[in-house]
Amino acid sequence: MSRRSSRLVLTFAALTALTVAPLPVAAQAAPAYTLDIDPAAAGPDLPRSMYGVFFEDINHAADGGLYGELVRNRSFEFDPADNSSFTGLTAWTVSPNGGTARVLDDAGRLNERNRRYLKLDVTGGSFGVTNGGYNAGFAIERGKQYDFSVWARGDAAAPLTANLTDAAGAVLARPVMVTAQAGQWVKYTGSFAARESSTTGRLTVTAGAPVSLDMVSLFPRETYKNRPNGLRRDLAEKIAALEPGFVRFPGGCLVNTGSHEAYEAPDWQRRRSYQWKDTIGPVEERATNANFWGYNQSYGLGYFEYFQFAEDIGAMALPVVPALVTGCGQNQATDDPELLRRHVQDTLDLIEFANGPADSPWGARRAQMGHPEPFGLTHLGVGNEENLPDEFFARFTEFREAINERYPEITVISNSGPDDAGAIFDRAWELNRAATVDMVDEHYYNSPQWFLENNNRYDTYDRQGPKVFLGEYASQDNRFANSLAEAAFMTGLERNADVVRLASYAPLLADRDNNQWRPDMIWFTNSASWGSTSYETQKLFMTNVGDRVVPSEASTTPIVNGPITGAVGLSTWATSARYDDVAVTAADGTGLFADDFSAGAGKWTNISGRGTWTVDGGSYLQSDVAAENTMVTAGDPGWQNYDLTVKATKEAGAEGFLVGFGVRGSGDYYWWNLGGWANTRSAVEKATGGGKQTLLENGTRIEQGRAYDIRVEVRDRHVTLFLDGQKWGEFTDDKVAEPFRQVVTRDAATGELIVKVVNAQPAPAPTRIDLGGTRIAPQGRLTTLTGAPDAVNTETATPVRPVESTVDNLSSTFDHTFPPHSITFLRLRPQP
Repeated sequence: MSRRSSRLVLTFAALTALTVAPLPVAAQAAPAYTLDIDPAAAGPDLPRSMYGVFFEDINHAADGGLYGELVRNRSFEFDPADNSSFTGLTAWTVSPNGGTARVLDDAGRLNERNRRYLKLDVTGGSFGVTNGGYNAGFAIERGKQYDFSVWARGDAAAPLTANLTDAAGAVLARPVMVTAQAGQWVKYTGSFAARESSTTGRLTVTAGAPVSLDMVSLFPRETYKNRPNGLRRDLAEKIAALEPGFVRFPGGCLVNTGSHEAYEAPDWQRRRSYQWKDTIGPVEERATNANFWGYNQSYGLGYFEYFQFAEDIGAMALPVVPALVTGCGQNQATDDPELLRRHVQDTLDLIEFANGPADSPWGARRAQMGHPEPFGLTHLGVGNEENLPDEFFARFTEFREAINERYPEITVISNSGPDDAGAIFDRAWELNRAATVDMVDEHYYNSPQWFLENNNRYDTYDRQGPKVFLGEYASQDNRFANSLAEAAFMTGLERNADVVRLASYAPLLADRDNNQWRPDMIWFTNSASWGSTSYETQKLFMTNVGDRVVPSEASTTPIVNGPITGAVGLSTWATSARYDDVAVTAADGTGLFADDFSAGAGKWTNISGRGTWTVDGGSYLQSDVAAENTMVTAGDPGWQNYDLTVKATKEAGAEGFLVGFGVRGSGDYYWWNLGGWANTRSAVEKATGGGKQTLLENGTRIEQGRAYDIRVEVRDRHVTLFLDGQKWGEFTDDKVAEPFRQVVTRDAATGELIVKVVNAQPAPAPTRIDLGGTRIAPQGRLTTLTGAPDAVNTETATPVRPVESTVDNLSSTFDHTFPPHSITFLRLRPQP
């Protein structure tokens, strides 16, 4: 997952850029489009693994999500290092009387890697603690079994009672009672048979005598495939229903952030990159870690469970390992040859763990965990979105050479940084091409407009160069308009399947009530789950890939862009900045606006609702160093062909400042982002409907306390930018958004042609489909996704879902009207 500073806009109203007027009623009877298909010709082959999923523990996707454990903080390891609000008793409440509860970190611990445990000093007849689970509590279903376990050690024999209740204290099952013996730690188990259902379940463990507890656990008996230490069934089934070709894991920012040291004495480093050896073996011996996204990571769901799940759903496992260069805003290269050698060896050991025979050292560990047969690993990624391409590639090369020497059959995947373009992207690709790397992982999260404008992105890629793994992509929101734009883009991925061999939307999972990122494919609460509109879109593509592209050509709907139009704006992001002497001048020299703030700031409107803006010392100051996107605007939204000048000074904070132009609203604007991404680079970004894309960037950084002269010249759709009188850059925003896109593939098993058409505009698209004389069956199978652009699937309503039907009276040439705002898959069966 790319953090891309925090500067991702996470709301989206609709596809405002698509202003194509509906066709006149009279014109809808005749085809407005043509689609010519050549079934006799063959395009690129499509691997069945073309589309997969990317699992990262973001949005509480693992603990409290896919991982079946119901108890939160089961081993009392939560810590302020994970989140400033955490303690060892987070998620637990202590009985009001009868004793004291202490989280200890001493020689009495369960084992060296499970550092903390709970001591109940019982002074009354009964004393204990209650766990509230995640969010509202445990989801308990009447008639189902729930397996309880706890590691315990009594000072003397100590009776323990476990009770399952709801939040109000109503009993949900008969209690489980055991006696913890004195001396050694022992694991005790029992089972609850739920007599009632609840979504606010609580687990209370009480003791009748002093006792130490650790690893307090409650698991539903029914997990996915009923595996021990298993996965939440409904979430796993939704992922399996996608029929993904691969599962990329574990990150994302989990791979390339934090320390690369091991979890060991003397520091027991909690902020570490994801290291696979921490995550295997008995769960009570696995390490804990501070999750990059602001919570604790128990590693109960570890590498063995990942490999097992990929195998269970028929997907290729695609692990990613650290390259010892951090990203996601950290951007540091670790210069420690011995540590690098250790990580290279760990990666070789990972491959042996996955593929080695059961009598090899790491294959034996796999067999000991219950899987003597190899998992059959074929691909492995090194690194994730590194912003230091040269430093990354030097380390990547050592991984690649070591893997190729011992395991030449493994495809080693490099990457191209966190964005779709720019200096980092270009340098990374330069290095990858020069070294003839097998595959490069690209990531980007952009506006729907960008996806509609970039269907042909891969048309010009070198067919003889490295292949592309599109490891993370999404349009920035969860509305159907986003899914339409993604679908339109995916037709271009398939058309270029000789270059793009793997692709995965991201992120995969999100807790509705506790998340760090949007968009997401599958949403959940403690008791329910549902697919977003993008889930339905991805599922349609994943389950209808086909085996080979069939050449086809369709007419287009070019959208003519007028001049860049809008007011001007000032903003900050996690920074305090000061602005002065704002002026807007028409291209002919006529003054349109001027403000030196000597008369206050009455000409400005805060459209963001954020930040603390005041006139201070004759300039306009935004003083809140924590606020993000504090946009204020002034002027006429109808302005075009003008020059904007302003003086800007960074006062304090993490980044620089932002100067807006072409501002039409809080989600529609351009801004010059100077000193963005933790003051590591600068860029011009364009927001459309709340989603953003980068148009131009370089490595400019901003000095605190220095006044900068900024000038932006807007001419039609061309923009030139000057910093302190020197030309900083220029661009022309003239890409055409095409709302009507298609691709055709062939399903070898059935012989069918799969015609995939996206109509992302408000008008229906009457289309004449010409198969060049190829005879087809008179009836075809149709699957359609339609909906309003702002439709969102929720727990209680799924307005966007597939509708299956048939279409009759087909021939080698036929007419079909694709509905407005629709994704249509039409299966045609050729006949001799």
